[in-house]
Amino acid sequence: MFAYILKRLLLMIPTLLGVLLVTFAVIQFVPGGPVEQYLSDARAAAGRSGFESGGSSYRGNQGVDPKRLAQIKALYGFDKPPHERFVQMVGQFARFDLGKSFFQNKDVSQLIVEKLPVSISLGLWTFFISYGVAVPLGVAKAVRAGSRFDFVTTLLVLFGYAIPGFVLGVALLVIFGGQLQWFPLRELTSPNWADLSWPARIVDYLWHITLPVTAMVLGSFAMTAMLTKNAFLEEIRKQYVLTARAKGLAERQVLWKHVFRNALIPIVTGFPGAFIGAFFTGSLLIETLFSLDGLGLLSYESVIRRDYPVVLGTLFLFTLIGLVTKLISDLSYVLVDPRVRFD
Repeated sequence: MFAYILKRLLLMIPTLLGVLLVTFAVIQFVPGGPVEQYLSDARAAAGRSGFESGGSSYRGNQGVDPKRLAQIKALYGFDKPPHERFVQMVGQFARFDLGKSFFQNKDVSQLIVEKLPVSISLGLWTFFISYGVAVPLGVAKAVRAGSRFDFVTTLLVLFGYAIPGFVLGVALLVIFGGQLQWFPLRELTSPNWADLSWPARIVDYLWHITLPVTAMVLGSFAMTAMLTKNAFLEEIRKQYVLTARAKGLAERQVLWKHVFRNALIPIVTGFPGAFIGAFFTGSLLIETLFSLDGLGLLSYESVIRRDYPVVLGTLFLFTLIGLVTKLISDLSYVLVDPRVRFD
């Protein structure tokens, strides 16, 4: 196993370099970079100044001083050729220095830490509720396969899976936030949250998180529920289950002592990835809809504003976390199923 882990760790290096190289190359051809945006804002400000003074000082259509342009390029690091900037960026990332935002004057790592509470709140609640509902539901559907309960729950699960999260979020906002006014429309806490007692803070937080988590959960647990059901059905039909029943074991003992462990192998092996991903998963549409300032909104705004350090820094961090999580998920196969050997 040590050789397998070492091989996977070494393969992460070219994978990370490849992802960064492709993204960096694409960025070079995207119009409207930070230098162009700075010049556009400067021209717009000069145009407004000239307009307010009667037009005598209008400079919006005039060229920019070459020395000033060189200073601006040096400010954003564009005074060097692309290959030098890429090597410098990789060197920074190797030291886990994710750089500094062009427009927010903060380190990328600091921005990620500031946005994490929102994404963690959404991700963890969605993860625990999804697994807490999907696994028991999948077991119940497998035990009662073909019954009315199985048919009705399948319709409900597929119906929830078919509705996009943002559409459901809009419906929840209109009905429960607008018409009935049962839940707040934005943010994770009330403005006076710091002045509340701890019990009141918990209630206020749960009150705010209900609608966005509901919008994310209904579609996310459908796949887990159906996967659990199919895995249980496959195990129930195997020979060792018939043998256990022939020995006179109770049905509950057969299901939970023999079938449960083998059927949950595909679920458990995906557990580490889903759990770690819950900390760093940002839902852009849900965060925008409910005015939640999380990682999803940060990534979107960074792309729109061409804030390249944030784009590349978060890409490096999330890709690295994804690769490590995938390795942990693969290693969990050995822990869950001793029959698996990496050699």
